[in-house]
Parts: sequence; structure tokens; C-alpha cells
Amino acid sequence: EDIRHALLPMAFTKQSATLVWIDPTAARLVLDAGSQAKADEVMTALINAIDGLAVQLIDTTTAPAAAMAEWLSSQEAPSGFSVDRECELKAADESRAVVRYTRHALDTDEVRQHIALGKMPTRLAMTWNDRVSFVLTEGLQLKKLALQDVVLEHKPQAAGDRKDDDFDTDVALATGELRQMLPALLEALGGEIAQPQ
Repeated sequence: EDIRHALLPMAFTKQSATLVWIDPTAARLVLDAGSQAKADEVMTALINAIDGLAVQLIDTTTAPAAAMAEWLSSQEAPSGFSVDRECELKAADESRAVVRYTRHALDTDEVRQHIALGKMPTRLAMTWNDRVSFVLTEGLQLKKLALQDVVLEHKPQAAGDRKDDDFDTDVALATGELRQMLPALLEALGGEIAQPQ
């Protein structure tokens, strides 16, 4: 009975993993976290584990919501990017009205009218150079990140059941694309604001 009670809290443990990519060349840390709470948990663990690690959120000259509103209003995506068929617009007033478009053309007068009436984009689906698709949020988060077929068709096949080789290949492909896409996205948002040291 005592052993059962001692082991009971461990009976339903749940393990999870969060991928972390540290790019020392660009001085960038990227988390694959599904929520802000999970991101905070991982960052706390990293800061506790690595002496002297100091991190700051990226801040851009143009707020993502303002940039997305401009792209939708002008129907002109930044160079190298295309606007896809998913968007969320939210009113800033007390009504907090929300309009969501899914699998819907966004180059319409209706979308422009919502923006003109004060609804700001909080999420916008985009694709970079037909290689990486994602949803940009008002908080400069990238959701639903996916490599496109043009990238994956050049993926070498692992010999046999070598899961480690598949993982290494997937990481190399994803980080290679992100290493090019992230600076382009930051440039589309007016550039990164330099943080004081």
C-alpha cells in the first residue's frame, strides 16, 4: 500500500519536448513552443542552465499589426512574400469584434473596409519565396510553420530506419530556410530595433 501511494504521482507523468534552435551567428534563439506559457517555461530553464545567458524579444520598427494592415489594404505583400488565405481582424474598441477568414481570398474590398473601420490584423497567413509558409501574429510569433514541397523534394532519403539521420536532415532544412527567411521578414517590418547593451 505504501509503495502504491509513493508511485501513484508518477503513474500519469506526461513527457513533452520543445525544440530550441540557437543561431550564434545571427545571435538568435528560436523556440518551437505552442503557447506563451510553454515558451516562458523553456526560457526559464535555459537561463537557469546557461550562466550568463541574456535574451530579449525582437522589436521591429513597424509593429506587425500595422504592417499586416498595410499589406492587406494595399494588396501588396512585401518583396519575397505572398499573402495566403487566412487572416484574423480584431476591433480595438470595447466591442472587441473579431472577423476571421479561412481559405478565403483576402484581396477584397470587404477586408479593406474592415481595416478602414479600425479592425487590425492579429494573424495573417503568408508564404516566403514559395518555400516556407507560416502565420504571422501581432506579437511577432510565427505559427503553423511549414516547409513547402519545393524544399522537401530535395530532401535526401535516409538509408534504412535511421531516425537520427531524418531528424538531422529535417533540422538542417528547417534552420537553413529560417536563417534566410527571418532577416527578410524583419526587413519587411522595417528592420530590427537595436537593443541597448
